[in-house]
Amino acid sequence: MSTHALRERLLLADLLEQSGPDAPTLCEGWTTLDLAAHLVVRERRGDAAAGIVIPQLADRLERVRREYAARPYAELVRLFRSGPPRLSPFALKQVDEAANGVEFYVHGEDVRRAAKDWTPRVVDPVFADSIWSRLERTARLLARRSPVGLVLRRPDGQTVVAHKGSPVVTVTGEPAELAMFVSGRQSVARVDLQGEDAAIAKATGARLAL
Repeated sequence: MSTHALRERLLLADLLEQSGPDAPTLCEGWTTLDLAAHLVVRERRGDAAAGIVIPQLADRLERVRREYAARPYAELVRLFRSGPPRLSPFALKQVDEAANGVEFYVHGEDVRRAAKDWTPRVVDPVFADSIWSRLERTARLLARRSPVGLVLRRPDGQTVVAHKGSPVVTVTGEPAELAMFVSGRQSVARVDLQGEDAAIAKATGARLAL
């Protein structure tokens, strides 16, 4: 049975292939070529990928990513589509599903929502629940730099406290849209925000995610 991570990988690979190397993305300053290089380095160069979470290694990560970006675009898409190498932690199904299902969805939306006249993708209920479960575990990490309190709420009323603080902004939306919000894509997340105007402005302008 295919996992959400595998499905999202293949959908993202198709999207990258269809878009070509010069399409815009929501990742500031990155084209689809830059994004493809990032995806490949993330799971094939663990020595450099540590720079995603360790600031002191960020320069090395960017240097390696640029080296990969110099490769043919079709090669990068092929490497990403084929999955992580056998010795990568991402080769373990449990790790892949936990780390990549939502990650690949968000990056797919980075491409889709950077295009003109994009429309929301319909996310099936099972995947929506999987995204919500992931948010329950990671929202506090993603929103740790929020300057205001953040509460994530599904339309059915389920909530997650993403960041403790005052004043509080409540962000209501489907799990996929909430994932976009706390991943730093506030401007394109289709959510409803409740709270003081000044607090909402701070929440939407905050640098969230890793």
